[in-house]
Amino acid sequence: MHGLVRIRRALISVSDKRDLIPFAKALASHGVEIVSTGGTSAALTAAGIAVVPIEKLTGFPEMMDGRLKTLHPRVHGGLLGRRDVPAHVKSMEEHGIAAIDLVCVNLYPFEMTVRREGVQEHEAIEQIDIGGPSMLRSAAKNHEFVTVVTDPGQYDSVASELAKNDGCTTTELRRALAGATFARTAAYDTAIAAWMATRAGNRFPPVFELRGVNEGELRYGENPHQAAAVYRDPTYRGPNVVGAELLHGKPLSYNNLLDAAAALELVQELREIAPLLAGAVVVKHTNPCGTAIAPTLREAFTRAYAGDPLAAFGGIVAFNAPVDRATAQEIVAGEKFLEVVVAPSYEPEALALLQARWKNARLLAVGPVSAAPRSVLVRSIAGGFLAQEADNHAIKSEDFQLAAGPKPDAATLRDAAFLTAIVKHLKSNAVCIGRDGQLLGSGAGQMDRVASCRYAVEKSGGRVREGAGVAVAASDAFFPFSDGPSLLIEAGVKCIVHPGGSKRDEDTLKLCNDQGVTCLLTGIRRFRH
Repeated sequence: MHGLVRIRRALISVSDKRDLIPFAKALASHGVEIVSTGGTSAALTAAGIAVVPIEKLTGFPEMMDGRLKTLHPRVHGGLLGRRDVPAHVKSMEEHGIAAIDLVCVNLYPFEMTVRREGVQEHEAIEQIDIGGPSMLRSAAKNHEFVTVVTDPGQYDSVASELAKNDGCTTTELRRALAGATFARTAAYDTAIAAWMATRAGNRFPPVFELRGVNEGELRYGENPHQAAAVYRDPTYRGPNVVGAELLHGKPLSYNNLLDAAAALELVQELREIAPLLAGAVVVKHTNPCGTAIAPTLREAFTRAYAGDPLAAFGGIVAFNAPVDRATAQEIVAGEKFLEVVVAPSYEPEALALLQARWKNARLLAVGPVSAAPRSVLVRSIAGGFLAQEADNHAIKSEDFQLAAGPKPDAATLRDAAFLTAIVKHLKSNAVCIGRDGQLLGSGAGQMDRVASCRYAVEKSGGRVREGAGVAVAASDAFFPFSDGPSLLIEAGVKCIVHPGGSKRDEDTLKLCNDQGVTCLLTGIRRFRH
């Protein structure tokens, strides 16, 4: 490699014009000649920066609505020509090809366009960049001599190097930028291929690429002897814990991130189940151990934490409404201990209370919490990974079928939907019990459904028979025998909701009819392995 390379000429053509002017001024301050195209050229000229139009460099006008402007030998020759090969240099001189030492291109916003609701096919196709990726690949291939910039986030590092090295860039920076360039063009092409496959009716593309931006290494993984890092999905736009603002506490650990994401996912779903009520979810080891909906956030938290205070100690809590002072007072009261609090935002007094209570508790602000359904879920296995559609099937109590027992009232139906949402987020085999918008107990991750029923009853204790409302139990899959439902009914459950589909469903339905217990069938299995 050739160490320091002076930047004498730069070609800039960007869709994303964030921080463009300061970067271009930094280049100009080192005497760099700037060649530019279309809208970029207009923006630079308006800012008083001298620009050489692309047509002056190529001797050929832009045409076809901008589709043809940089696909020219004088552009790619200027990028690809090796300065240390006499034959290359001679060819460049003979054909009037000027060396281009830096190219700054960010691609047409194809990914953003296809995510837009109601986008038309022709709109997406027009955002498929051709000249941009071609220039980037040419420049990155010749990174011994050419500096290639693909993102506004790289501007500062390039400008700093120029200032430090009298208008030159180093081998190390050019190599790193070239690697980032090939990653960007690969991701761009993969996004286009995936969209084309979807348009052809294919749910999954022939090549599936996972793309993430390394946000840093974590202290360790699930256990101290395992290294770990967290990657951010740059295409994801919903509330999430990876991109959340850390307002207080230590950096999040691997397990914190898993648990916080699980809590946020369920509390988002509660917004769909009960849009007018506040929701709180307490999670331990990715399973909700406490969940509640209520008119106020304080009441929702109080009831969620009371669902299983033993499991909640050292857990993670997520809210779907801003944390106010009253809720914060309830959180810090007594001997509670929480590792992470996730919320849309915090009132100043609430934030101060939480910060004063725990030195290291992580307080995350994720912005407005609304449903943000994911499209594809990916899970690694030895030798590859699995991809499946996310379970975005809406939970609506009006879709439940009354299969046995008395007709439920509106409150019972709401609880049936509420508990179905919770059981969907528990590890299978899963059964949970609740009443009046509160989770009382759950059994999760068991090898048989009877054990899940037994644990749900045990965690609920005598509370199943307390209160004026109907105790409801939800199961993530059908009951293969009536022994599980028998345990639930003996404990005081008066409504059972499950998918149905067992060869022995009639045994469970007969049991419910004989005991005067409502049985609702959802028709949708909710396994979570």
